[in-house]
Amino acid sequence: MRFVERDMRSYRTLRRLTGLLVSACVALAACADHGGPTAGTASAQPVLAASQPSAAVLPSWQDGAARAAILKFIADVTREGASTYVPSEARIAVFDNDGTLWSEQPMPFQLLFMIDQLKAAAPQHPEWQKNPAYRALLANDTAALAKNQKALLQLLAVANSGMTTDEYDQSIRDWLATAKHPKLQRPYTQLVYQPQLELLDLLRSNGFQIWIVSGGTAEFMRVWVDKAYGIPPERVVGTEEKLKYMTRDGKPALMREPGFDFVDDGPGKPVGIFRAIGRRPIMAVGNSDGDREMLEYTASGPGETLAVLVHHDDAGREFAYDRQSALARLDKAWDEAIARKWIVVSMKNDWKTIYPVPKS
Repeated sequence: MRFVERDMRSYRTLRRLTGLLVSACVALAACADHGGPTAGTASAQPVLAASQPSAAVLPSWQDGAARAAILKFIADVTREGASTYVPSEARIAVFDNDGTLWSEQPMPFQLLFMIDQLKAAAPQHPEWQKNPAYRALLANDTAALAKNQKALLQLLAVANSGMTTDEYDQSIRDWLATAKHPKLQRPYTQLVYQPQLELLDLLRSNGFQIWIVSGGTAEFMRVWVDKAYGIPPERVVGTEEKLKYMTRDGKPALMREPGFDFVDDGPGKPVGIFRAIGRRPIMAVGNSDGDREMLEYTASGPGETLAVLVHHDDAGREFAYDRQSALARLDKAWDEAIARKWIVVSMKNDWKTIYPVPKS
């Protein structure tokens, strides 16, 4: 294993993931004991005045300023002849995934998948039983994990590489078909947000092209986003993992290798948008400081734009976290939202429901 020495950018990225994992283990324990993280001190939410539209549109949204502002924006950019009109080819909306379209606590679901991949691969690696990082992971020993980050990075890299992209895709499908959230005890694909599904449908019906722009890997998301959100896999912009073309058993294949070619988070998001879409969006929706640059890039465009932040402030129905959170912190982006009059959606006050009703 020399990927750390060969590729320091990949190492730094994986190190951030491991730091996230250590923090998430603490959050997972708190989640089990207390029902969810607590929110930091809240500042006043920016409010935009608008008329209250019919409840037939976005029925899971409360009649309030956030919903009204979103509907006004859609009406403005689709009204032909108006000075605010935007042609359909330029109606591009970008959404973060984790924490924006589905839940992300006690840690991003892809990280939970990667850990399960590691555990599943363990029988083929008996030497791991002596690895302090592996023992710490099994024991949920956060102090030991923090001391053995490099070893854990290597284990995660081995467990999530060395197979073809087709094989990895199938492992994601298999995991999603059986895995359940540790606190909510629902399949992960049932933890998408019902109000956001309604918003996606409304945008599509008004000629918007919708893209996911996420810090998660494109490889992980493309397997299931079409079924979950109605967004085709080719409209996913995410962190890009290392791949190598080769022939295996006489057949062409793409093999997964440890590390990353591109990190789609923070300032990487506008870069990913430009490279994949080639147009500046007119609407962007996120939930954390990792989405700040994407919202800035969108809101600074010419003509009508809309920047939206989802605030996780509902510990009873989902989770509550913001300024002090070790996971998906909402701090600088929140301050900027207030200063620039972006829309901040309170899950507690603006959403009548969080998740879809489970299918029987």
